Amino acid sequence: MSKQAKKSKGNQDQPVDSELQNIIEAALYAAHEPLGIRKIMALFPNDARPSKIDVQNALLSLEQQCEHRGVELCRIGKGWRFQSKEKYASWLRKLAAQKPPRYSRALLETLSIIAYRQPVTRGDIEDIRGVGVSSETIRLLEEREWIAQIGHRDVPGRPALFGTTQEFLEYFNMSSLRELPELMEKRELGDIAKDMNLTLPMDGVQDELEAGLGAGEHEQGAEESAEIIELHPDDELEAAEPEQADQAEKPSDDE
Repeated sequence: MSKQAKKSKGNQDQPVDSELQNIIEAALYAAHEPLGIRKIMALFPNDARPSKIDVQNALLSLEQQCEHRGVELCRIGKGWRFQSKEKYASWLRKLAAQKPPRYSRALLETLSIIAYRQPVTRGDIEDIRGVGVSSETIRLLEEREWIAQIGHRDVPGRPALFGTTQEFLEYFNMSSLRELPELMEKRELGDIAKDMNLTLPMDGVQDELEAGLGAGEHEQGAEESAEIIELHPDDELEAAEPEQADQAEKPSDDE
């Protein structure tokens, strides 16, 4: 998954209002979510509201000032936020009071299918994985706000269609679904876990990650895998290749 911040649009040659830049910097640090240009502009009264280009230039200046600092200004989803640079992650993880959340392989497979094949129904997911999808898996993904019902398929029964959310993009440090990693051939789970810096529940696990995407080795009705994977917020979300996966797109600009 791409970790590179998208460059802010703006004119480097145009002078930047230092007070405007300071206000934007303070707002970005205080906000609990990425701030888009419209939200930043809304901080100011009508008679003192900066233009869109003024905000863009201030963001560009802040981005450049972070070049030799431990933090960077990143475009995430519909807005911008300050975050620590990836190369310092190993030190910062020691500050965490809790261990990274642990997720079953079934949950990560389901999330991967939704991310790459959305919009999909529960039946679509089961067809791809070759096993049933438990209601608990769907519930957990909805509780994390990584997926949501985005409609219903116009067929008898009108099954719910699922897609990923803005929170999904923010958690995995993406500005759009275009930044999903390239689909890959089926590989051994141990190799994938090593590449993704994931922790498996026991050493030496060599089962293939089927991600359901191209599954076929599980029989219908088989129980979902109970393997657990620890996932850090800055880990890359990768999935094994579907038969013919199309990467769905969503608009992400808030400009």
